[in-house]
Amino acid sequence: GDPAIHPIPTSLHGNGVTPRGIIGVDIFGLPADYDRIQDIADRENMFVVGDAAQSFGGEWKGRKAGSLGNVGCTSFFPAKPLGCFGDGGAVFTDDTELAGIMESIRVHGKGTDKYDNVRVGLNARLDTLQAAVLLSKLAIFPKELDLRDEVADRYDELLAPLAPKITTPARVAATRSAWAQYSLLAESGDMRAACQAALKDAGAPTAIYYPKPLHLQTAFKYLGYEPGHMEVSEDAATRIFSLPMHPYLKAEQAEMVAKALAQAVA
Repeated sequence: GDPAIHPIPTSLHGNGVTPRGIIGVDIFGLPADYDRIQDIADRENMFVVGDAAQSFGGEWKGRKAGSLGNVGCTSFFPAKPLGCFGDGGAVFTDDTELAGIMESIRVHGKGTDKYDNVRVGLNARLDTLQAAVLLSKLAIFPKELDLRDEVADRYDELLAPLAPKITTPARVAATRSAWAQYSLLAESGDMRAACQAALKDAGAPTAIYYPKPLHLQTAFKYLGYEPGHMEVSEDAATRIFSLPMHPYLKAEQAEMVAKALAQAVA
């Protein structure tokens, strides 16, 4: 994700926890800092999973999102850069043994005999209809990535005068975002609320991804995390919001968004 917002710690040990792996989450479409992640993983002998759910089509120093780490994974949910009409996803690896295990898990944990399951698995096959949709959309996917770049560039230019009250997404050298989202940081939570209200009045939708950090989710309450334990994530959650972003966003629509934001922060 954005290194200006989400720095990676130099050590992942603490509180009696011995981590076994790292999941690099390419939030909003920008690949995480895989140089730093891999350095830590090599030093600590950890497994790396690249979560390219939002970054499929993006690149990190010449390598495609999804090919980073021991395993890469992506989502074909309709809201993702390459979306089908329902649910779907994919996992990528160059480890033949691991690929075989994942193929087994994908189909109920099957072994060489179709009716002998060698592990507890899932029914995780991509159905034919969704595969057909994805094959069709793949044909225009490179063009749509270019169009997303153009939309992001236009937003950058239009919103630059609003700094520092509004911070636009960081651009990282030799890295390409898939622009699943175009997310801003407002100067404060109150300013975010004002910006969202102004955009709503102008007819432009916004969203907050994500209002509650992972460590504060109810499911992980047993781990003992409290507000203040991960200040960077908690601060971002109070100020971040996302603008309309898709390949076919028109220039006049982006200009309308920028005008509403300028009025909100004036």
